[in-house]
Parts: sequence; structure tokens; C-alpha cells
Amino acid sequence: MKSNHCLSIAGLLALATGALACTWIPGYAVNAPVLHMVFGTMGADTPDDEVFGSRIVAAEGFGVGLFAGGLPGVRFLRPLEGGALLATTPREGIVWRLEADRDGDGRSDGRTPLLEGLDRPHGVDVHEGWLYVAEGDAVGRVEIDVGTGELDGEYTRIVDGLPEGGNHWTRTVRIGPDGWMYVSVGSSCNVCFEEDERRAAMLRFRTDGSEPEILATGLRNSVGFDWQPGTGDLYATDNGRDLLGDDFPPCELNRVERGGFYGWPVANGARVLDPDLGEGHEERARNSIPPAHPFRAHTAPLGMVFLRHENLPDEWRGVAIVALHGSWNRSRKDGYEVVSLHWNADGTIEERDFVTGFERDEDVIGRPVDVAEGVDGTIYISDDYAGSIYRVERGPQWDEASVAGTRARPEPARKSTGSTEHGAALWEEHDCARCHDAARATPGVVPIPLEELGARYDETRLAAFLAAPTPPMPLYPLDAAARRDLAAFLLDRFD
Repeated sequence: MKSNHCLSIAGLLALATGALACTWIPGYAVNAPVLHMVFGTMGADTPDDEVFGSRIVAAEGFGVGLFAGGLPGVRFLRPLEGGALLATTPREGIVWRLEADRDGDGRSDGRTPLLEGLDRPHGVDVHEGWLYVAEGDAVGRVEIDVGTGELDGEYTRIVDGLPEGGNHWTRTVRIGPDGWMYVSVGSSCNVCFEEDERRAAMLRFRTDGSEPEILATGLRNSVGFDWQPGTGDLYATDNGRDLLGDDFPPCELNRVERGGFYGWPVANGARVLDPDLGEGHEERARNSIPPAHPFRAHTAPLGMVFLRHENLPDEWRGVAIVALHGSWNRSRKDGYEVVSLHWNADGTIEERDFVTGFERDEDVIGRPVDVAEGVDGTIYISDDYAGSIYRVERGPQWDEASVAGTRARPEPARKSTGSTEHGAALWEEHDCARCHDAARATPGVVPIPLEELGARYDETRLAAFLAAPTPPMPLYPLDAAARRDLAAFLLDRFD
């Protein structure tokens, strides 16, 4: 399992209850919540009520609490006009409908799987009676009643053959105010020249999937994007490259222009030449578009939304809310919060804390992914680390009585159906031992032992991880049977 300047999937298959903190290459730190960095499932329990207001806190004038729990790996959100909330869980292949809070307890009144069996569904959007879903290599749609959240007809893929796999396998879809369908496709690697020009790019199509166009390039991994009210400008988050130290390069907010080039892989940040691939591409780097706003290095901005609700105070209407998923490539963690971006009169952007407390003194209890604004002005935040969705509303912090309606994490079933013999061959074929065996480790790599995998994970869960690894770990072209065989081998050897 090899990649240019990327961590291999096997390179982080370690299990512990705390954080992974080691030196991967001299001078380049790896420091991340292990259970999530390795398997991407619920690394923490649903937060207890006492956490809200004491540790997880919102900006002054807002309160934050739990809306739903028990959604392992929950990623992107889209509110419906009737008050329900759509949410994706890529590893389960499901798009969920979370019912609105009708009984007034602050929690969703229930959930229904709207679509199942999809290929890593991630981004979702709703436009003119259609639900759009971005899968690993495609975009599909199905008719939906935006009031009830009920589907009508068959789900159909309208775009097929998107480049898939690699470090950044998630796809995001939004319908713009111009009526076009926008799709972001991340890079296959940390830093490299892509063979497929659709990678590290923003694409757009007609809403039926026709007239494909590469809108902008040099966007390493623009997971979240939205259009600024008033100007109609398209802004997108972007994750800077790794392995250049704790504080460089910055992650980015970019104002995406048609035909724009945003630097990757030859330039980082404000046209700083990349030390690995910049040489010989100086002119291209000089002509790249610098970020509209730099985030701190490695904070991993993902989902974003501009606030639009008419009942918001003037100082909050038009503000962008951005989820910072949190660093792995720093000696000290950073990110793990939700921030607000405020446009000043001179065009500069001020970044402020909005919801904090997911990380404190290196202890992580949550990793924000996406943010969305409901029809009533409620702000929703997804957390793929705790498998939870939070709600933020105007008003003081509240104290909930219980975590009602959440689902406890099930104990893993240990039935094995995979071939450990074939799994062992895959282990050797992809040279996984270079990251886990001191005698065979790549020079400069501190080998990470695999311990007690079976304490939390069964074969199905481990195989599901291999199908959709947590970025920046690459996605490799293993079919379902091969993933199950490798999972069976890992559990057999490292139980």
C-alpha cells in the first residue's frame, strides 16, 4: 500500500484508547485520536448532557446541545423545508432522514434510512424536488417531497465514472444559485501531479448530469463550499498538504472563480513554492490565486455554510460557519472546533471561535465535519468522531435532562467469513509490515504495533474501514472480498 508522500492505510492501523503521538518521519509529527484516525468510526461516546455548557460551549448569544447520537461516521447534512434533516453515513452506505423535534425536548424524534446500499454517500443537496447524492465515483438523484422527506421513484445515477480512491475519496455536491450542479473531487495523494485532471478540482454539470466542466483546479481537497449571500461568490474550504512541519502550509478558504488555479501541488498558501514539486513551475505558482483567508496549518476545514436566516441579528447574517475537523500532522493538536468568519468592510476576513471544547489539553471528544442552517435558523453540526449531530440556537446555554433516543455502540460480532490466507498475501503484497514490523520498517518510520483489534472491531467493521478510510489515509482498489480477507487476517493476527 504505497503512495507519494501519503500515510498508508496499514501505517496507522493501531488501536489504543488515547492519542497516537509519534514521529513518522524525523521532524514531522503524527498526533491524532487513534480510534478515529485508524477506523473512522465512533472514537468517543455521545457526549453527556453535562458536557454542554461546561466543555462544549457556543459563542456568546448561542446555546449548543445534542440533536441526535448513534450515527457512526456521520458526515454531511442537508435540512429539508419541513424541518427534517438529511445526514450521510458513508461507511454504512446510508442517507438518513432525521425527524424534526416536534415534542420540544431538543432531540430528533426519530430516524429513517432513505437510501441504502450506496457507494460511500457523502455530500447531499436538495433542489427543485430532487435529492442529489455524491457517491464515491458518481452522483445520483431521486425525487423527494421536501415537506415530508418521502422519496418518490427510483434513485438514478446521473454522473458516473468520477475518479475515486486515493487519500481523498469523499465527494460533495451542491446546486448553485445559477442552477448548475457543483461537485468537488479531492486529490489522490498528499502532493503529486495528478493523471486525471478532474482530481483536486471543482467540477460542474447541468442538474441532469450533462455538460461536464472543470470549473477550477489546484484545490487539493475542497470538501465544503457555499455561495455568499449578496455577492453570489462561491467560497470553498481547502486542506493544505502535510509533512512540512507543524505550522505550514495553512489550510485555506478560497473564492473559487471559473478557470482559476489555486496552487496545489506547486504552491502552498499565498503562492509559496512547494519544496517538493515547485521547482520548474515558478511561473505557474506566481499565477496561482492565493487564499481569501488562511486557516491555521493542518486544522482541516471541511463543511461550511453562510448564515441566511432572517431572524438573525445583522452582525450574524452573512457570516460563514466552518467546521475544523482537527489536525493529525502536528506535534500538538489544533482545530477540533467550529469557527465563524466575518467579512470586514475592507474585505479582510476575521476568524472567531463559534463552538469549542471538542479538544482540550490533547483530549479529543469530537471532530466536527459539516454545518448546515435549518429553515427555522437552527445550526446543525455533524461529528463523525462521536457519531453525533449537535444543534446551535440563539439564546443561553441549556441543560438537557438525558440523552434520549441515542443508540449504544453494539458489541462486535466475531464471526469470520474472510480468508486469512488470502489476507496474509495482501499484507505482503502491499508491504504493510514496513509500518508495523521494526525489522522491516521503512527508514525514518517509527513502527506502530497492531494490538487488540478485536476488542472493538469485528470483520465487517474493519472491512468497511478499508472501503472508506479516514483521510489522509489512501483508498486502495481492493474489492469487497479482498477487504474482508485482509480484515480477517488482521483480526486473526492482532486480536
